[in-house]
Amino acid sequence: VQLQASGGGLVQPGGSLRLSCAASGSIFSITSMGWYRQAPGKQRELVARVTSGGSTNYTDSVKGRFTISRDNAKNTVYLQMNSLKPEDTTVYYCNANGVYSGKYGPIGNYWGQGTLVTVSS
Repeated sequence: VQLQASGGGLVQPGGSLRLSCAASGSIFSITSMGWYRQAPGKQRELVARVTSGGSTNYTDSVKGRFTISRDNAKNTVYLQMNSLKPEDTTVYYCNANGVYSGKYGPIGNYWGQGTLVTVSS
């Protein structure tokens, strides 16, 4: 299973970006997909996550600004980031957790390559 992330880049404060992450390979179902971020010298933190049923959760600092969505048919997760702030600058990683390669398993947890988001004027 591979995750391919895209959509990072440079944006001015107050601007928007949309991240995408597509999972491919031997996939029967994916329990949850999400986005994390990691600043230099800090632990990787959850930004947002969405389950196959559509339940979402967000870290407090992005609530009201970021929206996570998912296309189960395409095994793709999106992160719409609005009202971006300089403190949102860092590398973002997508994650697929509870990936079933068959109806009963095996089950894996996978990470995509990071995509850099830079918010600067």
